[in-house]
Amino acid sequence: MSISMMVSQLAAGMLVSIQIFLVTLIFSLPFGLVIAFGRMSKNVVISSVVKFYISVMRGTPLMLQLMVVYFGPYYIFGIKVTNSYRLWAAFIGFVINYAAYFAEIYRGGIQSMPVGQYEAAQLLGYHKFQTFFRIILPQVMKRILPSVTNEVITLVKDTSLAFTISVMEMFTMAKALASSQTSMVPFMAAGLFYYIFNLLMAVVMEWIEKKLSYYEN
Repeated sequence: MSISMMVSQLAAGMLVSIQIFLVTLIFSLPFGLVIAFGRMSKNVVISSVVKFYISVMRGTPLMLQLMVVYFGPYYIFGIKVTNSYRLWAAFIGFVINYAAYFAEIYRGGIQSMPVGQYEAAQLLGYHKFQTFFRIILPQVMKRILPSVTNEVITLVKDTSLAFTISVMEMFTMAKALASSQTSMVPFMAAGLFYYIFNLLMAVVMEWIEKKLSYYEN
């Protein structure tokens, strides 16, 4: 196989990896905030259910969760799944997994905010919604950004776990090419991709952190 063909196939896998990464980030960040609210709810039933969900997501391997999401509909409900569902299963599995991690990061940031911030906002006439989204959340985002950055970098590497359900992302493609060519070059190319992608994410997150620096207490 020529170098151009190998690069073309790896590029196709790279696009799938980037797609999984972006979909996971776009949906798990806001979903994680909703879960964090549920975790902090004064309703014992809601907080207990959410706490159990977070415990399961954080306490079991992402690889296993992907398999449950993909094979579950057939083995549990008898619903026949198609090959096109593989990528959707990857999206769902990654989103519900990372949302649980982001929820705990949000919770830690929200609960670290001084009570005086809420009291001052109340005196100024802000209602709870305005207080949270205009005053509390911007400061929380600044505080949790290092933890979010770690999760984002981990997510880049975790996209390779989609191979579990045979999604043809970068690692799966590299493994297939390495096997057919008995060469380590595809693996080296995949490793370079993950490294560059992570480097770019680190630069972007550092830029965001600097932009939010005016929220320093």
